[in-house]
Amino acid sequence: MDSFELNKIAGAVLGTLTLTLGLGIVSEILFTPEAPAKPGYEIAVPEGGATGQAAPKAAAEVPIAQLLPTASVEKGANVAKRCASCHNFAEGAGAKVGPDLYGVVGRKKASVAGFAYSSALQGKGGDWSFDDLNAFLTNPKAYVPGTAMAFAGIPKESERADLIAYLNTLSHSPLPLPKAADAAPAK
Repeated sequence: MDSFELNKIAGAVLGTLTLTLGLGIVSEILFTPEAPAKPGYEIAVPEGGATGQAAPKAAAEVPIAQLLPTASVEKGANVAKRCASCHNFAEGAGAKVGPDLYGVVGRKKASVAGFAYSSALQGKGGDWSFDDLNAFLTNPKAYVPGTAMAFAGIPKESERADLIAYLNTLSHSPLPLPKAADAAPAK
């Protein structure tokens, strides 16, 4: 094969590429769609829903004192498995990503020696009561804005009560759980 044959092949390849590129540019000029002023579709939903009634309110939060008498420590141990990747539950096991949770119920907030708590939690003050733990476990970032805890929370009330009952057992002197008669709502 001589150089003239190679020039013909190279010319054919370059000519095809040039033609393809040119057709792409011309078709883009001819068929460019106009972008909408506002992308997507707006779905208007009336305030009262489809029936015109007001939206139902969320179920009222049951106080933790009413849930603790019937809470299951065994179920709480299962719920605690979600926390085990960041927290230890054994006495003296030390901190992981989060502080040791042995004896947390009734303990002062941000009080585990050697653990670097966020300044938001250090400023919270007080002890970890049943109500405080319930509020924190519902939504840690809402209870302590600025907390370093990345956990989203436990939305189910019964699971929180089970977990708090389990955490209460992890102590040399657990706090007494409220009795069912004491926890009944006042009428």
